[in-house]
Amino acid sequence: MIASEKENFTLGMAVRVKNSVLVYHHPEHRGQAFDIQGLVGHVTGILHEWQGRPISANYPYCVKFSPKFSAHLQASELEPETDA
Repeated sequence: MIASEKENFTLGMAVRVKNSVLVYHHPEHRGQAFDIQGLVGHVTGILHEWQGRPISANYPYCVKFSPKFSAHLQASELEPETDA
């Protein structure tokens, strides 16, 4: 586990996407590759359990960037936002 994966992000925390991450579900670019590097959003969910059972999600952090756009990301793809 690398150091950035040990980062503890909390619900409501402002975060920035620090790596190049291509998504295909952005509402303004649906079906096309869109790089979300540098976007700032807030952590709205952390997936650790499902129906009372522990899980090991590959992308445990749900980050909301706008009212219509959110994405699941790894800790290594995020950094705390200091300007928010």
